[in-house]
Amino acid sequence: MNTPTDKLAGKIALVTGGTSGLGLAAAQRFIREGAHVFITGRRQEALDEAIRQIGGNVTGVQGDVSKLADLDRLYTVIREKAGRLDILFANAGGGEFVPLEQVTEAHFDKYFGINVKGTLFTVQKALPPDDRGRRDRHQWIDGLDQRPSGVWRVCGDEGGSALLCPDLVGRSQGPEHPRQRGEPGHGGDARLQNELGLTDEQIEEFKAQAAATTPLGRTGTPDEIANAVLFLASDESSFITGTELFVDGGAAQI
Repeated sequence: MNTPTDKLAGKIALVTGGTSGLGLAAAQRFIREGAHVFITGRRQEALDEAIRQIGGNVTGVQGDVSKLADLDRLYTVIREKAGRLDILFANAGGGEFVPLEQVTEAHFDKYFGINVKGTLFTVQKALPPDDRGRRDRHQWIDGLDQRPSGVWRVCGDEGGSALLCPDLVGRSQGPEHPRQRGEPGHGGDARLQNELGLTDEQIEEFKAQAAATTPLGRTGTPDEIANAVLFLASDESSFITGTELFVDGGAAQI
């Protein structure tokens, strides 16, 4: 475990999809660095368990980022309890391994709603009405890809047609809000189980295949990705905007 350095002391952060994997690891890291963190999740049971694991300085708000009423309620809670938001980690995302010929309208609607619509309105609704249009105060991170950032776009995966990536959303908002700092990726076993419905054996096979195509010869851990998220959320990345930080063991680079 990294030694806390109070890089986020006094900050208010939001991590969507913060109940497991990368989102949970990032929330825990933010809190160790001094932030109070709001986390979201679609399932109340998972949200309660995440809060129990984190232990303190966390507020959970149940909701689905693809539902605008849930987002409105989320930001109402943040305004009432904290009065502001300093850091947004738009981590909520999903997908399903389905061959192209079997993709249905329901697949498209579900994952476009979560990955694209959800990301766009999560960011839009985070901006105070009197602050929209300013370019110097908004700090957000898009980390939705379940594989390392850029891998789906660069190489694709067989049967991954219903894994709709939000890259266009992230790139288009960089010029508008230069405090966007990057897009770390890589989910965790919980997403592979809950969203993709893979068994433990299938997850191990999936990870082995990913490791075999990664120059470092292994998959990353949520804590390793959380280190990159912390960097992007802290003042150490103050002159970085609209970029992609590939935390992928070299998979999309070499």
